[in-house]
Amino acid sequence: MSKFKIVLIALFIVMVASAVFAQTTPQDPITQATAAKSGVRWGVLAAAFVLGIAAAAGAIGQGRAIAASVEGIARNPGAAAPIRLSMLIGLALIESLVIYALLIAFFVYKL
Repeated sequence: MSKFKIVLIALFIVMVASAVFAQTTPQDPITQATAAKSGVRWGVLAAAFVLGIAAAAGAIGQGRAIAASVEGIARNPGAAAPIRLSMLIGLALIESLVIYALLIAFFVYKL
């Protein structure tokens, strides 16, 4: 498929989907409760999306960091200790970003 067709299809989807956000707010209590449950569902979906992206990016980052440190140790075995230390610090920082994403997902879910 050409790039023009892909852009055209994406533009069409965005234009059609924007009509969904133009809905009016419900007036009766039953419909309001249903709308509130829908908001919770979107919160759960957003939290799952945040966690999935963070876990995937963290795993890719950790894999690249480990590969680079192993390559560095293979080239210079005498520098294994400092390379290992900096790799562990880097892995801890990468993992902390994933944990921050988990906290953000909890905050999004509660809102």
